[in-house]
Amino acid sequence: MNISPLRVILLTSYFLLCNAFLFAQPIEKNSIDNLFDEAESINTLRSVLIQQNGELLGAEFFRNASPDYPYNIKSASKSIISLLTGIAVDKGDIALDETLGDYFPEYFEENPNPKKARITLRNLLSMQSGLETTSFYNYGAWVISDNWVEFQLDQPFVEEPGDTMVYSTGTSHLLSVIIAKATGMSTKAFAEEYLFDPLDINIGGWDRDPNGFYMGGNNMAMTPDDLLKIGQLMLNGGTYNGQRIVSKEWVRDSFKTYTRSNYNPYDYGYMWWNRPVAGYKVFFAWGFGGQYIFMIPELNSVAVITNSLNGATQRRTYKEPIFNLLENNIIPFLEKRAS
Repeated sequence: MNISPLRVILLTSYFLLCNAFLFAQPIEKNSIDNLFDEAESINTLRSVLIQQNGELLGAEFFRNASPDYPYNIKSASKSIISLLTGIAVDKGDIALDETLGDYFPEYFEENPNPKKARITLRNLLSMQSGLETTSFYNYGAWVISDNWVEFQLDQPFVEEPGDTMVYSTGTSHLLSVIIAKATGMSTKAFAEEYLFDPLDINIGGWDRDPNGFYMGGNNMAMTPDDLLKIGQLMLNGGTYNGQRIVSKEWVRDSFKTYTRSNYNPYDYGYMWWNRPVAGYKVFFAWGFGGQYIFMIPELNSVAVITNSLNGATQRRTYKEPIFNLLENNIIPFLEKRAS
């Protein structure tokens, strides 16, 4: 059978177009796989989880990381303490205008200082106590001290209360102690009853201070999936699976900006950070070494990223690759799905 040259050209063109279409489909369909391939190139990464409209779009674990193992989330714990503070406020156990003098009268009886005694819980939440930090260069001395509360309260003023941010784990630890004092429960017991159990979160390790108070703002262990639940709770305005956990007003106030980091281009609310990324305002919990819960309300999305702590330093070189991944891969993927 003779086939004309024109017919050969047309048939060849048709098959080439069909093949191009067929081979193009997996790239589009598996674009999240491309995202995970890019994530894997960050050599400290151990997990990436992405959720949009309440639907888990993908979860990937790297370098033998287990999805079921609770990892140390470092200072992302501060955002959990903020949530617990909000629940205690909603229940009427504490009020943000209460002061250190209200909760540590025995300290101020022995160490009179009206200015310190007037520091409010609101100041603690926004890291505006004005007291010298017990993080960074002061962290080691603080954690080996016999009394973490007294050590923090002993610190001198380096800023005025309510003014410039002074980031300090000792400051957030005071909130954990205050929750325990106000409720008559350990912070962990309070968290389990009002936050962890309703979200079906099984907390892993959680350090305590020499006096038995659970550490407020560091060394709490959670699985990446449980971090995703916390992010979805905040994205939902305080509800999870239809159950009200914390008030919508608390979430709104937590995401406001009260101060700004001296060291990073980030704004700070009630122990939640925020900054613009790719034209979107992104709110996030942040722990040393690269432990993140990202919330992007305009895309109705949550992303959790965790990293190995091996080799992490105060230079924090892990940050740039993470935010590049968020800007160049995660947000474009979410935008495409939302369009």
